Amino acid sequence: MTHVIILAGGKGTRMKSDAPKVLTPVGGVPILLRLLKTVQTICPHPTIVVGYGAELVRAAVGDGAECVLQEEQLGTGHAVLSARQALSGRADIDNIVVLNGDHPLLGAETIRGLIRAHEEAKPAITLATIKVSGFFADFAVFERFGRIIRDGLGGIVGIREWKDATPEERALSEVNPNYYCFTASWLWGALDQLTKTNQAGEYYLTDLVQIAIKGGDKVQTVPVLDPIEGMGVNTPEELAIVERYI
Repeated sequence: MTHVIILAGGKGTRMKSDAPKVLTPVGGVPILLRLLKTVQTICPHPTIVVGYGAELVRAAVGDGAECVLQEEQLGTGHAVLSARQALSGRADIDNIVVLNGDHPLLGAETIRGLIRAHEEAKPAITLATIKVSGFFADFAVFERFGRIIRDGLGGIVGIREWKDATPEERALSEVNPNYYCFTASWLWGALDQLTKTNQAGEYYLTDLVQIAIKGGDKVQTVPVLDPIEGMGVNTPEELAIVERYI
């Protein structure tokens, strides 16, 4: 069985609003609820990690998901760690999909494709990637996404968050939309290896890629064919872009 975790704990400071970012309406419907409706076609009762404005998010979600609290917002890795206690004892869960709650355009078939690829190859991690022609016009949404780092043979060796990337790495055109499928038993143990030695002082979920590779565990990538599905909302300008596609 595959279970889905949606990360929805951030404040979204760049939105210039006191409301939780994931409750920002897109096409008249809160971002999170759009994504939740899609996810429920695959995982009827997912887990949502809440933090800033937790009670507002819980009220909006209702009984459509299990909400767990991330008491401090210490990064994406810490958010998944906050869900571990609620899920790690469930023997029926083989795989864990992790998604960001501020991506309203993600389609169900893309999530299913991620899961299928993971079930077929059985790696530690399967992650989606997006290739763009540049970071201009609507694709400026992707400029601050993490970059996929590959070796000379095309194999993934890591993900560099934008804040930590060199100018050469920022010029790379393959980005990380933060859509993952993990083997659950591997994930729960690997989370303890995360550190926060980075510019943001946060526990990055992306660091699990290097942890897996260093440990000799397999990591594979799958492409998202339509970049639009990877668009997130972090600023009013990005909200306007996403609104057009809704």
